[in-house]
Amino acid sequence: MNSYTNIFIRTVTILIVAVFFYACQDNYDDIKRMQRATLAPAGIAENINLKHTDSGKLRAHLISAKMLDFSNKEFAYNSFPEGLVVYLYENGNKTTVKADQAVVYNKTQLIDLRGNVQVFTHDGKKLLADQLYYDQKTEWLFTNQPYKYEAEDGGYNIGKGGFDANADFTVFSSFDNDGEQYIKK
Repeated sequence: MNSYTNIFIRTVTILIVAVFFYACQDNYDDIKRMQRATLAPAGIAENINLKHTDSGKLRAHLISAKMLDFSNKEFAYNSFPEGLVVYLYENGNKTTVKADQAVVYNKTQLIDLRGNVQVFTHDGKKLLADQLYYDQKTEWLFTNQPYKYEAEDGGYNIGKGGFDANADFTVFSSFDNDGEQYIKK
């Protein structure tokens, strides 16, 4: 082979390698763009003021600055990154739920409330927690985080290790706690 042939082969080889790496870089950039798109929510709602009625009666009222809809995910969920306030109505009574953040998992019907969680019931009960889960199917509340519960009669329970309870707090199981309970004769 002469020197022109060697130079030609080297030049072609360098061009093929350069094109290969350039094509890979384009694909890599496309893959990064596609990954960002799949991480994005399907929708964003702002300044939410949603009222849910049933049989002409107001049942729930949700207020939030922002909701991210991730229904485009295999495990679909809605996120409330800027917090929410929910008013629940039953038999003319109102319960208020507040949290700094919330995630509602659509398939499991589990709600994850986080940061400064506050629950105020119509009959004077109050629950404060760092995190609180609510299972909509079983109407059950639970957490493994610290909490404080105040009953309508002034009794209280401060827990370090969590609790679980039904929605109206008539069944309540607590772990590693201190408090005072008043028993009626």
